[in-house]
Order: sequence, then C-alpha cells, then structure tokens
Amino acid sequence: GADLIVLSHLRWPWVWQRPQQLISRLAPVRAAAGGRTWFVEEPIGGPVTEPELWTEQIDGLTRVRLVVPSRSGEVEYLGFDDPATSAYGSMLAELLAAEGRTVAPDVWLFTPMAFDIAQRLGARRLIYDVMDDLSSFADAPQGLLLRQRRLLAEAAVVFTGGRSLHRGISSQRRHGVHLFPSGVDTAHYARSRALRQPRDRRVAGYVGVIDERLDLDLVGRLAEELPDWTIRMVGPVTKIDEGLLPRRANIEYTGMTAYDQLPEAMAGFDVALMPFALNEHTHNISPTKTLEYLAAGLPVVGTAVPDVVADHADVVYVARDRDDFIAQVETARTRDEVRAARGDEKARAATWDAIAAAMRGDLEAAGIVYAAASPARKNSAAFA
Repeated sequence: GADLIVLSHLRWPWVWQRPQQLISRLAPVRAAAGGRTWFVEEPIGGPVTEPELWTEQIDGLTRVRLVVPSRSGEVEYLGFDDPATSAYGSMLAELLAAEGRTVAPDVWLFTPMAFDIAQRLGARRLIYDVMDDLSSFADAPQGLLLRQRRLLAEAAVVFTGGRSLHRGISSQRRHGVHLFPSGVDTAHYARSRALRQPRDRRVAGYVGVIDERLDLDLVGRLAEELPDWTIRMVGPVTKIDEGLLPRRANIEYTGMTAYDQLPEAMAGFDVALMPFALNEHTHNISPTKTLEYLAAGLPVVGTAVPDVVADHADVVYVARDRDDFIAQVETARTRDEVRAARGDEKARAATWDAIAAAMRGDLEAAGIVYAAASPARKNSAAFA
C-alpha cells in the first residue's frame, strides 16, 4: 500500500492534540495494508554543519525532522517557510526513495505552510485537515492564505475541526469538506475520577497551551475575586512574554505536563476553566479541552466562544462577561447532576476512535484506500 506522509506544525511529543490523536489511530491501519506513516515536523536549527534529516521510530510511525545549521548556536524552532529549509521536500523524496518507498504517497497536511513540500513529494492525493484558523494566530506567516487557497483547490479531501471553521472553509470550497470537531479519549480522562481526593482548598484549573488566545486579565481578576481558591494553570507558555502572566499568591503555573499525567492533573481541580479572550484569535476555535474536562467528570466554566456556545451550552457554564465568569465558577462547584449526566453522555459519544473510523470512510469514498479490507463506511454527518 501507499505510504502516508503527515506534514504537521505540531511536534509529535509536544501537547497531545488532534494530529497525534488521529494519526496514532490511523497509522496501524495503514501499516496493516503495507504502508508506512511518516510524521514530518517543522525544521529546527541545531548543531550540524549542513542540513540533515533526523528520524526515529515512535508509536508505530516514523518521525522525521530537518535539522539545519543553527544561526545562534542554540536550538531554534523554525517554520516550514524558513528559507534555510528550502531543501526539505527534495530531501524527503530522497529518503523515501532510499527506503524503497517508490509508490507515490498520500500526503496529509495540518498546515498549508507545508504545501510546497507536498508538491515536491509528488503526492498521489492530498488530505487537508483544517484543525485551526492558523491565519488568526499571533505571528502567522506570510503566504499562509495563498497556500491555503491552493490547497483547498487541490486536496482530494478536506476535514475541518469545528463548526465556525467549517462555515468559513465551505464558503471557499463547495465539495468534499467534512466537519469533524475534535474528540476525546474518554477512558483516558475518566481515570481522573478515581484519582480525585478531598482537600481543604478549592482549585479552579486550566489545562492547555497558554498563549494569546487566553484572557490573562480574566485569570488575574479570578484570583483576586476568589482569594480562597487556587487558580492552577497547567501547560506550556508559548508565543507570549512570560512577563505578561498575572502573578498572584493563589495562581500556580505548573508548566508542560505529559499527556499521561493529565488525568492526575485534572483530578486536582474542582472546576475546569476555559478563560478564552473573545477576539480574532478565538472566533473560530473549537476547544478540544471541553470534552476532556467533561470526560474527567469536571464542571466547566467558559467564555462565550461561538463553537462552545453552539455545541456545549447545555453542559458548559458559559459566562456573559468577566464578572459573570467569576460568579459561574462559584456556581459550578455545586454539582448539577443533570448537567453532569449530559456531559458524560457527550464525552462518550465523541471518541477519537469513532472520529478516526468515520474519517476513514470519507477517505475511502474519495479513493484513498486505508486497509486491505475496509469496514462498513460510517457517515461523517453523524458528527455535523
């Protein structure tokens, strides 16, 4: 079978998100059909004298990244658009040829910035998973929208990671766009329930990347208005100056936490937080953490992000403004059994296993055969 090349702006061992959840489930299926899965990351600057490809076998796939000479002498994280990385596509093609992988691969892109590399690989078919509105992120690279338009025109299949994103992408491409909001590994997060211990002090917690999408003023206000609570922020700080983080005696920043440790981290919460700013960075987001919090058995308080309101207003305590957010945290700590039962049902219904299986159905309908013997096609409309 043909190989699958995955071009991702997120690195495999970093925060475990949509690319890792999906590809870890699809790689074994591709392997059963005789194809290998290659997870190709953005380049880095490192201690080399000329560009070289670094590979490792991990989680049933081959992880690849290009290392180019560092300009600073330190490790540098570069984008697919960095001029120093222009040889990436041809070097990948040479690697595949050297490994005897001569059949044209299918190429799955999580970022349009990798479109140039996909072209160099002579892709059999392109799959584009629009997991985020990357053009709205801080420091979005030039050329992203142009590459996205070309990718939307050429891709055999397009997936979208949320309702608002889907509307925008569907206005640019009329066919073959499939809505798949992110899911949850329900059993993984359900471990949190058994790990929960009684404690003297209440904890309101956030798990995820701490970046320009968060309302940091709201986090500071929350700590001031609820001095008898601990506000615990679990995750790496990226793309923002750490000096901008609110500092209070009752705010804790615990840093990067491995995926395996997240259930334990959530077991330490009484209330889960989604303190997103309401701006151009968040208009199209569909937070994966909503379902993760629910699977962990936590009440969830969030701001009025459009997809959260549309999909989860019946289970999330959605705040109208900053004052209301603080009030909702106090309300949420008293367990609402009806809301909790609805949250449990949602988490059980939206598993990554079911989503990956349904995506396979859409891929195979487009002629991208994933296994020697395909299961009955599942209709992705179930996730619309």
